[in-house]
Amino acid sequence: MSVPDYRPQIPEGTRPAIGILGCGGIAQTAHLPAYEQYGLPVAGVWSRSTTTTAGIRERFPSVGRIYASPEELLEDPAVGIVDLATPAEDRLRWLTAAVRAGKHVLAQKPLTTDLDGLAPILAEADERGVRIAVNQNGRWAPPWRLATLLVEDGAIGDVVGVTHLHDKPLPPIAGTHFDDLEHMLISDYLMHWIDITRCWLGGKRAGSVQAVDSRVPGQPDSAKNPWSASIQFSCTDGAHALLRVVGDVRTRKPSCPFWIHGTEGTIRGSVLGGSDRLELERDDVVTQYSLNGQWFVDGFAGAVGELMNAVAEDRQPYNSAAHNVASLELMIAARKSVMDGSRPHLMSDLQL
Repeated sequence: MSVPDYRPQIPEGTRPAIGILGCGGIAQTAHLPAYEQYGLPVAGVWSRSTTTTAGIRERFPSVGRIYASPEELLEDPAVGIVDLATPAEDRLRWLTAAVRAGKHVLAQKPLTTDLDGLAPILAEADERGVRIAVNQNGRWAPPWRLATLLVEDGAIGDVVGVTHLHDKPLPPIAGTHFDDLEHMLISDYLMHWIDITRCWLGGKRAGSVQAVDSRVPGQPDSAKNPWSASIQFSCTDGAHALLRVVGDVRTRKPSCPFWIHGTEGTIRGSVLGGSDRLELERDDVVTQYSLNGQWFVDGFAGAVGELMNAVAEDRQPYNSAAHNVASLELMIAARKSVMDGSRPHLMSDLQL
């Protein structure tokens, strides 16, 4: 079996220039390095604080200019794609503005929890021929991307179960704005894991979602959010998934292992912490794949590259906002479950 091409796909020729709306920490540590590494044009950036963008053009020569306001960025005809990296509470506001300005959009995850508010924006984008993609960059983390392509190729038959274990330290949470988000692990951090699991279960119908989060021994009092969380999904055909964060893991070998079990084989792998690996077992044969690249920053190039290809080919991107809605519904259901004493939340005929 040939190895599917899992690397970011960047279109040839002229590429639409990117304008970053909200150029904070993640934009400067992942978005801009990815765009520079892959030679993607950046028309300019804007941030609420001029201190945030001080010296940015010296560090990233590809940045064309620093905008004085979001409106200036949106009005610039040089901007073809708005990389929307503002806080979640402002996201639909600026998404609407970008669509009305005729700009294609790559929006941060989680896109929104206001699905009713999102629907008319997506309809207007369709009317205007504007493409909206979600920066679910984990879809292009090399092990996850190759696993997705293998699943789509039928390498393990029908998916029976998906399991994820977060066996690494948590990113800094206490004292950051993330700690102000209610049930942060479920509503924000695990969104990448929820989304990729949904991709591997694609085509099935969701049955129920159950989630729990809790504080753990050794967690400082200053940390507002629980540091442990588990989410379980079940599908109407009996397929299921488990995502587990055990806490701020102490280990010399950090990893995020995952398993995808199917009717004809099994995929095993890991992402992050230098642990990237992937193997396929089928018919008593184990195939181990040599992987190139990392989630940070190749995943970020993959997300915007897919949007650029979709624009060039006049189609919806694989990471379109419309495609991401099912992932958002799973996350919202998990959050409802944990807020309701971890009772299972029944899904209403959700197609994954």
